[in-house]
Amino acid sequence: MSEIRNFLQSHEDEMIQLLAELVAIPSVQGDAVDGCPFGTEPARALAVTLDKCRGYGFSVENVDNYAGSADLGAEPALAILTHLDVVPAGEGWSSDPFTLTRGGDKLVGRGAIDDKGPAVAAVFALRAVKELGIPLKKGVRLIFGTNEENGSADLEYYRKKRELPPMVFTSDGEYPVINAEKGMLRVYFSAEYSGIPVCGGTVINAVPSACRYGDTDFIGKSAHASTPEKGENAITKFLGLQGGNHPLLGGLAELFPHGELNGTSCGLGFSDPISGDMTCVLSMLNTEDGRLRGGIDIRFPLDRTKAEISGIICGKLRAAGFDIDSCEGVEPHCTDGSSDFVQALLHVYERVTGEKGRCIAIGGGTYVHEIEGGVAFGAEFPDTDYHMHSPDEFITVADLLKNAELMAEAIVELCS
Repeated sequence: MSEIRNFLQSHEDEMIQLLAELVAIPSVQGDAVDGCPFGTEPARALAVTLDKCRGYGFSVENVDNYAGSADLGAEPALAILTHLDVVPAGEGWSSDPFTLTRGGDKLVGRGAIDDKGPAVAAVFALRAVKELGIPLKKGVRLIFGTNEENGSADLEYYRKKRELPPMVFTSDGEYPVINAEKGMLRVYFSAEYSGIPVCGGTVINAVPSACRYGDTDFIGKSAHASTPEKGENAITKFLGLQGGNHPLLGGLAELFPHGELNGTSCGLGFSDPISGDMTCVLSMLNTEDGRLRGGIDIRFPLDRTKAEISGIICGKLRAAGFDIDSCEGVEPHCTDGSSDFVQALLHVYERVTGEKGRCIAIGGGTYVHEIEGGVAFGAEFPDTDYHMHSPDEFITVADLLKNAELMAEAIVELCS
């Protein structure tokens, strides 16, 4: 509707101001203190957001500083899920990461795209529907989390206290609609080791860009573990060249050949028509306290189970002489792409953007991974690198407005 677009354009400055207020709060997870389970800054970001929503005439609730909500109408049938916590700023910024900086159409700051910008868009989407007097037959709830970046304990707690509406989408993903997410498994293993020191990888969900073996460095290229084809694994590169120097290393070299991305040599290598090939990344390998310790990140297809995948990989590691220190993960997630809910969102996307809508399957997990029937609707548009989790993270003013328009149109489509 042109009236929604016009409303949002007339409130552009207010949207940017609210985003600036939120970016200025360094809502990285901190130590729990009384009443603030994830530290004071995520709680402060939640308080600011709920105060704004209260001022706009919504019914608000703070659920013990884990998450909060803003409602319009009666019993909500739709929830839009965003989060106000952010990852640490890190190095390499061209401006203060916690000061929203505008350069042309770009709004730069930590949280601009993940996920404070989308949260602001959701607030103004609901405000547009309310202030334009668009009649709704069903209620709408905005949910603001504070722990998405560190395990989503916020949402787990919230769901114990409050029931979610039957329709849920998060704007913490990509357009058009993410309806399928691979299962995930993270395996940590170790064995006694007295060989040459190894140091490779620092986080389990990234392709390692460097590995040191004694005084020799092996260089690769970092990438997210869900898209290992975009990187080069320095650990498997090292193993392919030096693994024969020690039985444990040789065993790993056989299980994880350099350049193999789907775990075939581990007895895996599965694929399905919707989510595609699985991925299997040996992402950490370090010597510590007389042991060789490793970590593996696996993203497996919709037609497999966590028990099946863990049984295979753990069996192979034990046969190679390793102990399993931990093995945890989640099952795949899939919402029927032909459902009325998904089709309505795709229809909105096509109408507003003029682009073809389609469902997407990903290897990563979104905020709705464990919510039955949940999907991701935005906030990233195709073919744009918003530097999420990286220096100079940004959202454009045009995309901030477009996100709000898409959410408002989705509210009208689903709830009127």
